[in-house]
Amino acid sequence: MANFSLFRLARFIRSIFVPTASIIAFSCMLTFIFILYQPTPGPGSIQRLGWQSWEVVTEFAGQGSTAQGSAAQGSSEDIEVPGAATSNPEGVDWWNVTTGSDIVDTASLPLDIWDPLMQHDTGLSEIHITDCLVDPFFVPYVAPDICYPSTTKQDDALKGKWVRVERNLKEQLSLKSLNVFYRRTRRHDVPLVTELRILPDKEAPSPFSNTWQKVAHPINPAGEKRFLWYKTDRTWRDMTEAERRTDIVTEVDVLFGSDEPWYGFEKVSNPAFDGEGKKLPVWLTFRKGVKPPPRAPPLHFSRNGRFKIMQIADLHYSVSVGECRDTALNPCVGSDNLTSTLLGRMLDAEKPDLVVFTGDQLNGQDTSWDSPSVLAKFAKAVTQRGIPWAAVFGNHDDEDGLSRAEQMKYMKGLPYSLVEAGPKDIHGVGNYVLKVWSADPSKTHLLTLYFLDSGSYYTGVWDYFGFMPTEYDFIRQSQIDWFLQESSSIDAILRPFTPDSSKDLGDMWKRQDPGQVLPSSQRLAKPNALMFFHMPVAESYSAADVDAATGRSLDVGEHDLEAPGSSKRQEGFFHKGILQAPESDHRAGGQASEVKVVANGHCHLTENCRRVKGVWLCFGGGGSYSGYGKIGFDRRFRIYDISEYGETIRTYKRTEDNEIVDDMILAGRGAPRPYEGAV
Repeated sequence: MANFSLFRLARFIRSIFVPTASIIAFSCMLTFIFILYQPTPGPGSIQRLGWQSWEVVTEFAGQGSTAQGSAAQGSSEDIEVPGAATSNPEGVDWWNVTTGSDIVDTASLPLDIWDPLMQHDTGLSEIHITDCLVDPFFVPYVAPDICYPSTTKQDDALKGKWVRVERNLKEQLSLKSLNVFYRRTRRHDVPLVTELRILPDKEAPSPFSNTWQKVAHPINPAGEKRFLWYKTDRTWRDMTEAERRTDIVTEVDVLFGSDEPWYGFEKVSNPAFDGEGKKLPVWLTFRKGVKPPPRAPPLHFSRNGRFKIMQIADLHYSVSVGECRDTALNPCVGSDNLTSTLLGRMLDAEKPDLVVFTGDQLNGQDTSWDSPSVLAKFAKAVTQRGIPWAAVFGNHDDEDGLSRAEQMKYMKGLPYSLVEAGPKDIHGVGNYVLKVWSADPSKTHLLTLYFLDSGSYYTGVWDYFGFMPTEYDFIRQSQIDWFLQESSSIDAILRPFTPDSSKDLGDMWKRQDPGQVLPSSQRLAKPNALMFFHMPVAESYSAADVDAATGRSLDVGEHDLEAPGSSKRQEGFFHKGILQAPESDHRAGGQASEVKVVANGHCHLTENCRRVKGVWLCFGGGGSYSGYGKIGFDRRFRIYDISEYGETIRTYKRTEDNEIVDDMILAGRGAPRPYEGAV
């Protein structure tokens, strides 16, 4: 019996051995994989796939800006939008917290495409110049065979493929093209370009060494023969990390005219062409290392509930230094530079929180044929002061040079830019919305800013003698629908706004202006809104509302000094759009429109504010010596001073003589009584 029992026990143990052992082995494997095994990065973790796929690449993070004004390139996904679930260090304002979006992933950028806005950290290995009978821009499929430097597969693998700098040095001189080409490589054993010089023929860099290379073809598009020299004295592995960031030439560009180059670039010491008569100087520019433009912080009210906007209308800048028009200044030379100086004085006097350019930044009319050279300077006075800015297009901006879409790409690449291209399925480029938030931890949306593209010229009517459109464009139905959709998506808030619990921020909320008194009654309504576009609607010239208290027309400022600037064609934006977007859906909220002010440019001698059916239609007036004007009519800039956390909108104009003109309240306490007529 005992033997029988032992036999059965042994047979039982044998029957469960295999599944038990399998379970134990599987458990050990899971323990090793998820707990004990800690993999280390191998060589593959620092490699990228591409035509130089197995060259080792350094994962160098671009130098993101960490300063308070560090800004996005203008798109909504780049701009930090306040959220409710954020945790900031104690004593740090929510808008001063940097995010990971500041880091530039340079390793993912293509090596064989020229784009001066790309923040490469890879260096150049070779430079060449070619002279072609036709601009490669017009024959892109044939150009590589007839205009590009010769190469071999071995050179492409070692030094990189030839990349054309798509700026014709002979742009203003000839139908032929003169282009700079370079190779870019990620290899660590290839000498990289660290210095550039342009010198006359038969002159060499000093001190000279065999690391200097002379480009065989002259770089001058005309005039004295000059050659480009470049120095390749060290490889990537021979440099320290600091030297890689400061010494390696990472991009090359061309500048026409005598102004400053694009942000992050510097000029080669001598120009390729000095200029002659009306032909402008031509410069080769370069960037060293990675220099992303600083980002703008999210727009926000001050702690005492104020936010100031400066409108800059109709700069009319050119590739040249500009020509003065209709001014008593004498002498008046270099109108663009004089205007930038004037802008600097106005900005220092007003210290705005936001600057809005309301169109015609570029003069067009065959004077802004190289758009990047003009775009590099039009906002210089603003970016140098670290002020966030936005812009819309005017009718002259794309008359020559780049298209609106291409210009938008460049404007987004400028420091502190908040511009956006907007949806592609509606008319125009630059239809977008910016929101201004409260400074307290609640991050409440307190002010809405709408930007629209009013177009340039309506192409249905042409002047067949001049081959130019003769009618101004207008805001189309697709833009009206977009505006109504954006307006309907904005949530109502409890107005007037009060900051979130003074206990959260100590006594900072006690530091309000002595005369600032908030209305006592509260209601649910959308935040007030301002709207910016270049060309006015026809209603800007309609009969003004009448102030019930005084019996006077609500029309303040200069007008009727020039013909109306609105289009003869309209699709009813004012009535079908603006007046159909109330600030409140409640019957008790009355019929007040969400948009309290529409700000236009376009008409340099018109600078009035006229209220029509409860909406103020305001002009900025000409602010540039480069645009038309009238002697005795000072250049001026309109200011919108918003206070009481968005409830009160005040406006005035500051002239070139520092006079404050037509100071008035448009909305809020002290404003004329609300409109009560039919809409």
